[in-house]
Amino acid sequence: MPDKPSEYHISSAVIVAVPAMEDKVLAALSGMNNVEVHGHQGGKIVVVIEGTSTGMLGECLSQVSTLEGVVAANMVFEHVEKEETIGNDRRTDAA
Repeated sequence: MPDKPSEYHISSAVIVAVPAMEDKVLAALSGMNNVEVHGHQGGKIVVVIEGTSTGMLGECLSQVSTLEGVVAANMVFEHVEKEETIGNDRRTDAA
């Protein structure tokens, strides 16, 4: 029986921080694995989170929500890429 195709998950999230603590939250986010800040203004921060499962993304978002200065952290979108096997065990990414 063939192995289950590998999956790669990408999610965007919006984080709402206390405006006076935005720099502290940004510093904490920059130290987190698989999290990339794409924009911020007035306490609102847009990030991308990457991982190998929905659970991994959810766990990361939960950690973000517990950071000092974070009021809310909400996933906005999730996309899943599956690596599929084609002839002769060559692999290609499905879009």
